[in-house]
Amino acid sequence: MTRIATLTLNPSIDGASEADAVRPIHKVRTTNERYDPGGGGINVARVIHALGGEATALYLAGGATGAVLDELLEGRGIARRRIEIADQTRVSHAVFERSTGFEYRFTPEGPEIRESEWRACLTAIEATPCDYLVASGSLPRGVPAGFYVEVGRIAARRGTRFVVDTSGEALRAVLAEGGLHLVKPSLGDLESAVGRRLREPGEEDAAALSLVESRAAEIVAVTMGHEGALLATQAGALYLPAPDVPVQSAVGAGDSFLAALVLRLSQGRPLEEAFRWAVAAGTAAVLTPGTELCHRADVERIYGAVAAPVARPVQRSA
Repeated sequence: MTRIATLTLNPSIDGASEADAVRPIHKVRTTNERYDPGGGGINVARVIHALGGEATALYLAGGATGAVLDELLEGRGIARRRIEIADQTRVSHAVFERSTGFEYRFTPEGPEIRESEWRACLTAIEATPCDYLVASGSLPRGVPAGFYVEVGRIAARRGTRFVVDTSGEALRAVLAEGGLHLVKPSLGDLESAVGRRLREPGEEDAAALSLVESRAAEIVAVTMGHEGALLATQAGALYLPAPDVPVQSAVGAGDSFLAALVLRLSQGRPLEEAFRWAVAAGTAAVLTPGTELCHRADVERIYGAVAAPVARPVQRSA
């Protein structure tokens, strides 16, 4: 069996609830509270597990809230390896306002990581055998921007396929290093990576293909929200529109997309088929409230309605 590991440097305990109205000064009384283990790589592991696969979640965690995160992962049957930190694991919260349909998301910056702690994380990665390593999420305070570059070098030495979903300086650094199997930026992250706005037709295709041609990554998957998703490889660019569904929450849609894409690729499915599964999972995630992520039955149902990807004309960036 192909082994998948995920890496989360800034995980969280994700709370979600509903309120009739969110107003300043007044107490906002909430209902339907739930708590989930969260953060990019942990969300990817959760979705892989929900879709019938297996993944080991590696994550930094500490304090009383770190113990709660452990318990939440244990309760969901997710294989895990915790790297201890001194600071507290963050707690985020999303509130759905029933009167407007708006969702309010409160996301703390998270703990300060010591050099000894992020170096211990590199050691843990070295000691975790896997065929796919998915690093997803932002870098917490104290972790250098080139951290994922170091992770990529470990993966390269071991012949592991390295998958990255991050943003900002960390994304630019790992793309400059190159050699990724797969990178999944949002459209905004892609714009930041290439240093310009991509608003004219075909510009996002050209930008994604330029990353493939520069050997930054073999596969570039760009999620574009309600505008769908783009997949670029040496063979060209493919596009899938976003299925029209009622949106409950956008939390975890990108993580769900990535999880399904990696799982199906790890199972040897053709790239176009894996892309369809990814769009189905990302779409299914918006059907659920708060931090619930996607349900397998919804993913399978939506997958049946997702058409074959459309090949986009190859346009090279200037």
